[in-house]
Amino acid sequence: MGRLFGTDGVRGLANADLSPQLALSIAEAAAHVLAERDRTHPPRAIVGRDPRASGEMLEAAVVAGLASAGADVLRVDVLPTPGVAYLVGATRADLGVMLSASHNPMPDNGIKLFASGGHKLPDDVEDQIEALVSGGGGGSWRRPTGAAVGRVHDLIDGPEAYINHLVASVPHRLDGLRVVVDCANGAASLVAPEAYEQAGAEVIAISAEPDGLNINDNCGSTHLDGLRAAVLEHGAHLGIAHDGDADRCLAVTADGDDVDGDQIMGILAVAMRDAGTLTENTLVATVMSNLGLKLAMADAGINLTQTKVGDRYVLEELRARGLALGGEQSGHIVLPKYATTGDGILTALQLMARMAETGKPLAQLASVVRRLPQVLINVRVGDRAMASSAPSVLDVAKAVEAELGGTGRVLLRPSGTEPLVRVMVEASTEEAAQQAAELIVAAVREASPAA
Repeated sequence: MGRLFGTDGVRGLANADLSPQLALSIAEAAAHVLAERDRTHPPRAIVGRDPRASGEMLEAAVVAGLASAGADVLRVDVLPTPGVAYLVGATRADLGVMLSASHNPMPDNGIKLFASGGHKLPDDVEDQIEALVSGGGGGSWRRPTGAAVGRVHDLIDGPEAYINHLVASVPHRLDGLRVVVDCANGAASLVAPEAYEQAGAEVIAISAEPDGLNINDNCGSTHLDGLRAAVLEHGAHLGIAHDGDADRCLAVTADGDDVDGDQIMGILAVAMRDAGTLTENTLVATVMSNLGLKLAMADAGINLTQTKVGDRYVLEELRARGLALGGEQSGHIVLPKYATTGDGILTALQLMARMAETGKPLAQLASVVRRLPQVLINVRVGDRAMASSAPSVLDVAKAVEAELGGTGRVLLRPSGTEPLVRVMVEASTEEAAQQAAELIVAAVREASPAA
């Protein structure tokens, strides 16, 4: 089998790539790798899911796998991914399992695992679990019987505990703010509107009626048209868009303009700088963040550290240095004081608190980051590694970046799963970015033509 874990857990077409049998095996292996064995009571696991239909089937398989490994299971039913992570830490559970394919369409599903404390797994731990699932790790353990079999219970007050935690994080009441929240017909549908209302906002919820089939269906953070229209219709101060499992947050201004993760990070970084809570005066982002964010942070006297693409690398940097804020352009924002992973609802609460505190509209706050025009072209090639590192390609890229100077940049990145090289160029104008990108694309195609 190919590598089981991707950049954010295991994901695939439910009941095909991701079968109940595989889900059971992953859960059983995770219990053996993550659960403490030298203890007087059984290990404990938190299990949650988003509302897509296949989650019911996969939840049953995961619960069976955990219990068969001797773990007691606390089911929280439908809850955002960061809610499951929070409850793992709050209940001192040994591990957590979230069933979700995030922003993917309904036929897909996925398994996200959390270790004790609610932290995502490092690569080496994923490798241990994968080895057991594939049979390469000696998964011939003896299953418990009788009273040693794990028990299953429902954690009824799990959502309430998570909401209370979210509301307690808000540094300033949201009274007077009217917000439209697009819940993507996903895991945020009950929790997000309730949290925003408890924090003081007037809430209009849309796409908050999940039926198991409509998650991310022309709604949520990947389809903002409905949110823009609702914000204008209701005269709201802003709109918030979540994805299927609510670990990300994008926003819309009162005029219907998009506010992406880079701009949200810029707003929060300045707010935390002003409050004296931005550790080492540093923000962590990935190399995919717009150059406009870097320039804005330099103007604000804030350091920007950039990591490889993927929120797991942002998390690693935050934890290694004890930093206070990081995230991705896509809207995965991490605030380690309150969460161990990206939390879209937490992010939105902090964003609205900044609006309430300053009395400034979102558009004015977001203007701290002026996004440079960005062109991204996926180039199909014969050999993605060779095409992205060929001297002829690197020479052209270096020349282009020198021509752009400090007002532009170039990023070459081979796809991790397809025969593609991603060419990204940012420049002061759309035309300059497009022309520069086409020069590099031509060099990439010449270095390794597609078959």
